[in-house]
Amino acid sequence: MEFSGKTAIVTGAASGIGLGIATALAEAGANVVMADIQKDAVEHAAHRLSGTNKPASRCALRRPRPVLRSASARSRKRRFGKLHIACNNAGVPMHGTRLVDVSAADWAFVIGVNVWGVIHGIRHFVPAILKHGEAGHIVNTASVAATQNRRGTNQGPYSMSKYAVLSLSEALEHELEGTNVGVTALCPGPIATNIALGSRNRPDHLGGPQVRPTDEAVLGERLARTGIDPKLVGERVLDAIRNGTFYAFVSAVPADVIRARHRRIEAALETRWTTSY
Repeated sequence: MEFSGKTAIVTGAASGIGLGIATALAEAGANVVMADIQKDAVEHAAHRLSGTNKPASRCALRRPRPVLRSASARSRKRRFGKLHIACNNAGVPMHGTRLVDVSAADWAFVIGVNVWGVIHGIRHFVPAILKHGEAGHIVNTASVAATQNRRGTNQGPYSMSKYAVLSLSEALEHELEGTNVGVTALCPGPIATNIALGSRNRPDHLGGPQVRPTDEAVLGERLARTGIDPKLVGERVLDAIRNGTFYAFVSAVPADVIRARHRRIEAALETRWTTSY
C-alpha cells in the first residue's frame, strides 16, 4: 500500500505511540488527522508536523463519539478527501492495583478508553474506508499485555482491556476477508511514553484527574529504562500495513511466557471432556 496522498487518522496522537505513528505516516506522505483529548498538546504536535512540510490536521478527542463522527466525515473529507487508514491508538494504564481493589470508576475509565475507543473507531472509520472501495487499513493498538498476564504487576484491568482489543481486531479481520481493507493488531512491549500519567485526563464524571504517585513512578521508571523510541513503533506500523501483518509485535516481548500460555491452552484441549468441531 502506498502512503503518499492517502488520508489517515490517529487517535491518542498528541504524544507517545500515537505521535510516533502520526509522524511516520506523515513522513511517508500521508495526510494525517491527529485526534487527542489533550487539545493544546495535539495542536502543538500537529503544528510541529505541519511546520516541517508534513501534512497534518488535528481535533480534540474530548467527547469520543461526536469527534470521531466529525473526523471520519465532515472535517476530514473537507480537507483531505477519502479516509484510507485508521489507527485506533488512544489508551490509558491501570497498573499496580489488585483486581479486588479496583473501583467501579477505575473499571469504567480503562474500559471506556481502551475498549470503547476502539469500538467507536471501528464503527465510524471502517464504513468510511469501505465506502470508497480503495485499499485501506485499520490498526488497533493492543499490547504485549494482550497475549499474557505478567505476574507481580497487578495490571489485570489493563491486560483485560487489551485482550478485548486483540479479540476485536481478530473478529474485524475475519469480517473484512474478501475486501481490500487490512487489519493489524499492534502489540508493543515497553515504549518510552508518558502513559503512566494517563489518569491525568480522567473525566469529571469518573472522579476527575487522579494521581497514583507510587504506581505511576514504578511504571514510568520501567518505561523510561527499557522502552524504545515511539518513532520506531510508527515505523513498525508502516511495515505492518505494507506487508499485511496482523500480529505486529515491537520492542521487548516475553516470548517464553506467551508460548507457555499457549502450551497450557493446548494441553487443556487434550481431555475426554472436549470434542473437535
